[in-house]
Amino acid sequence: MLLEAIHHQPKSQYAYAYDEETLHIRVRTKRGDMDKVSVVWGDKYDFQPEKITTTEMTVLAHDKLFDYYQVEIKPPFRRFAYAFKFEKGKKTVFLNEVGFQEDELSQSGVGMLWSPSGMFEFPFLNAVDVNKPPAWVKDAVFYQIFPERFANGDPSLTPEGAEEWHADAVPTRDNFFGGDLQGVIDNLDYLVDLGITCIYFTPFFEAYSNHKYDTIDYLKVDPQFGDNETAKRLVDEAHKRGIKIMLDAVFNHSGYYWPPFQDVLKRGEDSRFTDWFHLRGLPISESPLNYDTFGFVPQMPKLNTENPEVKAYLLEVARYWVEDIGVDGWRLDVANEVDHRFWREFRDTVKTANPEAYILGEIWHNSLAWLQGDQFDAVMNYPVTNSILDFFVKDEIDAESFMGRLEQLLIAYPLQANEATFNLLDSHDTPRLLTLAEGNKKRMKLAALFQLTYLGAPCIYYGDEIGMDGGGDPDCRKPMVWEKDRQDKDMFAFYKKLIQLRKDYRALRDGSFTFLKAEKDAKYVAFEREDDANHFVVVMNSDEKKTKVKLPAEGSFVDMLTGKSYKASRGTLVVEVEGLEAVVLKAE
Repeated sequence: MLLEAIHHQPKSQYAYAYDEETLHIRVRTKRGDMDKVSVVWGDKYDFQPEKITTTEMTVLAHDKLFDYYQVEIKPPFRRFAYAFKFEKGKKTVFLNEVGFQEDELSQSGVGMLWSPSGMFEFPFLNAVDVNKPPAWVKDAVFYQIFPERFANGDPSLTPEGAEEWHADAVPTRDNFFGGDLQGVIDNLDYLVDLGITCIYFTPFFEAYSNHKYDTIDYLKVDPQFGDNETAKRLVDEAHKRGIKIMLDAVFNHSGYYWPPFQDVLKRGEDSRFTDWFHLRGLPISESPLNYDTFGFVPQMPKLNTENPEVKAYLLEVARYWVEDIGVDGWRLDVANEVDHRFWREFRDTVKTANPEAYILGEIWHNSLAWLQGDQFDAVMNYPVTNSILDFFVKDEIDAESFMGRLEQLLIAYPLQANEATFNLLDSHDTPRLLTLAEGNKKRMKLAALFQLTYLGAPCIYYGDEIGMDGGGDPDCRKPMVWEKDRQDKDMFAFYKKLIQLRKDYRALRDGSFTFLKAEKDAKYVAFEREDDANHFVVVMNSDEKKTKVKLPAEGSFVDMLTGKSYKASRGTLVVEVEGLEAVVLKAE
């Protein structure tokens, strides 16, 4: 045994409450190092040898270096004291909070190993501490809309000098095309037809730019998009169609023309708003920059969310749009640069307004610190984004590396956070998926198919479903193509079919996820999704050449994409997959 590889941390992603009565306990070992791993547990107030339970653990995930074991426990009194038991050949080693020991259980209960004071503990499963993302998120299919570029429904609002809206329009960082909220209302039935259940809007509050991340008034819809009554009508019409609405909260920074910042510019030390920002001197200077901003953008001064007045203002914004307008969630821009205390109060405010509201953080790195049940429900899953793109689109990693990356992410967070995570492939911040695939629609479809059959909530960037392309910002922000003869109808049909398949079978939404094959130097992966009702085997070939895959299986299967039947023989299922194609097999 390589004891140095073993790792466990109480009250973390290695030991957490999944729901109000269930604990998930995990431990890491060197890959392939153990014959058997168990958790030895009991109640800390009645920790007697005859009342101690030993429960075997199973491998939840593994990467190139480690195996990750997990067990699900329902402690009778919600208290839990535990140690780990590792077995390899004739050797048995225990691990508790004190360290490693090779002693057996003492029948007298004497000895540090079997004393509750030396055990790991989950002291008490308090319901209020459990991270409970809204249940609807696991079933959601999101659609991201950049309001200025989706549809023009009210020409009277179109800014003066706006560009003509057509399929070959060229976006710049500063131009306008006249998209508005009425345009979204007019096309809600289009989204219903596609299968969308939640719209994620980039900001539509009053702002100077076309992207609206430089807010002027957080409580007012930008006049070029409509007004607050339009927003309320949009929410109501969406809800009638079973579509929820998530807004973008830009609480890390305001815009240059936000009245409090303008007051500081004009009044300097006499302004009552000087402590609303992070100033390093007065008067304000852009060169050299003497105040904190988003990045180094002078037009986006960073807000001091520790200031009670700033906090009160932003929390009222959070309440107003959820409680008064009826939106169903917030996506939090630059969430990792705002203090944790603010996000805790933000959560309390939002969940009081609507306990089922979704709180999603924009964080591009490991986000465990925000996913403890007191701040966010989930985060934008950029590590999964990058892994999908690197394997299926860019052909930069092999199947084993792809599997290892995803398995590490599965173990990085509690299961409920992974179930509610936000899986995107492109956005207003990145080149479009088709452009990343260099125009190869087969590779684009592979990436989308994995996204739509994987754990978490998928998000489609507006226009991807009809084959829109575009490079980095601003080219990824082209006006939506509404000319029927310029839309890729085959791509739309593909997305619609996969979305419906996901909706029809819960196994593809929150069933178990297990890799069946993902080998070194290979360009194909096979995985299964399973729940109590259905079992799926998905085989995806990112090689341009046909491949034959042999998998352990029993019984008959049907490909949900083509209707072709497959039958296992002598415990083996043989599947031939064409280059850059996939099969989604459902057990019959």
